[in-house]
Amino acid sequence: QVQLVESGGGLVQAGGSLRLSCADSGRTFSRNVMGWFRQAPGKEREFVAAISLSGSRTDYADSVKGRFTISRDNAQNTVYLQMNSLKPDDTAAYYCAANTRGLISRRSAGYDYWGQGTQVTVSS
Repeated sequence: QVQLVESGGGLVQAGGSLRLSCADSGRTFSRNVMGWFRQAPGKEREFVAAISLSGSRTDYADSVKGRFTISRDNAQNTVYLQMNSLKPDDTAAYYCAANTRGLISRRSAGYDYWGQGTQVTVSS
């Protein structure tokens, strides 16, 4: 069973940094592709980043490429999202998700388990 819990959100000024964490209390973390998505008020959920099983491959949305870094620690059953140079447009609820199919996907439908989300607010 996959149970995802995000943490690390908060309020930060534009240009600042935050590091999100997502811990999986289950026993299959290392077998799942992990992704981060975000959803701003009145907008659809959008892909942010994803990472392969071993962490050797990553994928990023163009809007965050060069500013955000996804990583994982399979020994700790945790995936991270380091967010630098934050902008007000990054304000959203951020969700981590687990994909049991083994292939990196940008589609939310490609993920089977979701966390409850953590709010990130970037002030100008």
